[in-house]
Amino acid sequence: MKWILGLSFRYKIPLWGGLLIIITELAVAGTFMLNAYDDLKENLHIDAEIMSYSLKANLIPAILHDNIGRAYEIISAPLDSTITGSNPVNAESILVVDNMLRIVVSVHPKSVPALTEMRRLSPEYALLADRISQMDELSSQEINLPGSKYYYYVTPIANEIAHLGTLIIVYPKDVFLPRFAHIAWQGLSAGAIILAILLPFNWYWGWRMALPLVQLTARMGEISRKWPENLDPELYAHRDELGRLFEAYTQMLRYLKDKEELEKKMVQSERLAALGQLSAGIAHEINNPLSGMLTAIDTLKCYSDVDPHTMKTITLIERGLTQIKDTVGALLVEAKIHSRNLTPQDIEDVLTLITPMARKKGLHIGWHNSIDEEVALPATFVRQILINLLLNAVQAASQQGEVNFDIGIANKQLQLSVENNGKTLSDEQIAHLFEPFSSLGESGHGLGLWVTYQIVHQLGGHVSVKRESNNQMHFTVDIPLGGAA
Repeated sequence: MKWILGLSFRYKIPLWGGLLIIITELAVAGTFMLNAYDDLKENLHIDAEIMSYSLKANLIPAILHDNIGRAYEIISAPLDSTITGSNPVNAESILVVDNMLRIVVSVHPKSVPALTEMRRLSPEYALLADRISQMDELSSQEINLPGSKYYYYVTPIANEIAHLGTLIIVYPKDVFLPRFAHIAWQGLSAGAIILAILLPFNWYWGWRMALPLVQLTARMGEISRKWPENLDPELYAHRDELGRLFEAYTQMLRYLKDKEELEKKMVQSERLAALGQLSAGIAHEINNPLSGMLTAIDTLKCYSDVDPHTMKTITLIERGLTQIKDTVGALLVEAKIHSRNLTPQDIEDVLTLITPMARKKGLHIGWHNSIDEEVALPATFVRQILINLLLNAVQAASQQGEVNFDIGIANKQLQLSVENNGKTLSDEQIAHLFEPFSSLGESGHGLGLWVTYQIVHQLGGHVSVKRESNNQMHFTVDIPLGGAA
């Protein structure tokens, strides 16, 4: 039983359903057969009652006149096959006994001779004689002796004057067995047809009900390892308890995915904030001695008389220190300084700055600027965002490729997008794209996109990137008008 309970619902529901159908069918068939058996017995009782009433009425005159021959004819007539035909409840024997329980007349005089005491015929007849002696002299009775193969229907023969004797009709117990077997066979055949219809239907219904549960269980088992696939809404479209369970699972999965996405964003934001603070602290510590060294080199160049070879070395040191200064400056993103508002010319200036680099790679630039008036955003930082994104797009675009740029105002926000073809990024690379020192190219220090991220968030905006189906990388920036300046 335990192994059955441990089966999958795909098998357990059809098996239990089939078992219940079989039990129900057996119970119905058993009840039907018992009722049929009782009906046959009732028919036997009615037949015996009618026969005994008829025989008793005819036997009284014959017994009163001691006409044994006539009495024999009377009791033999019901057993004549030419009269009874194929009646399935024919009696096997009929006999009449007197008040002393001696045989008066019998349809089988050789085996049951006249004037023989009933008790001497056989132990069964002796037991029957005892039961007759205890009967009411006015009412008929059916006697069923334990272990006997016969039913005995006993009727007192009496009139208003005297009790003349007793009529005994003997029926074999298997008299209606063929008829009962026929009825039972019909019932079993009908039951088999019903089972042949219900069992396949039950199996399909059970499998159809269990399949959604099996898939739901499999999906929930995958949650700890990976995000499972969504359930097919057509798998179970009903609004019962199972349908609501499906709906609850879908809502739970959506909630967990949103929660994970939010946690990732929070972790990324906290990591970027920590890196920003660390970078800013390091930049401030480097900037002070760096400024002193650059001032010293500038003084040395202006007031010292050095040979050309030494001057070349000093110039080389100056360029290196200047590069360090530029890198440090990129780390010091401060959106708290005041700046003038953004104008359409600021945006066109950016196009002028990136055009030479784009020409070297033979790029096509799709430029769409719908800004035609001053915008309440700090021009310095918006220009920096545009330069960083466009330079990054130009560097990442393939030779003879294209870069598309679009900027405009919508929903009280400055909305811009930069798109380029070329090598696409993986999900892992995109996840760390806005972190400092995460350059994906052969040149650059990996700070441009991080600086862009910092500026956009300090202005209260949002920056995102996605990989398009046509192998293009698409950056979008939304900044609310009137952002920090």
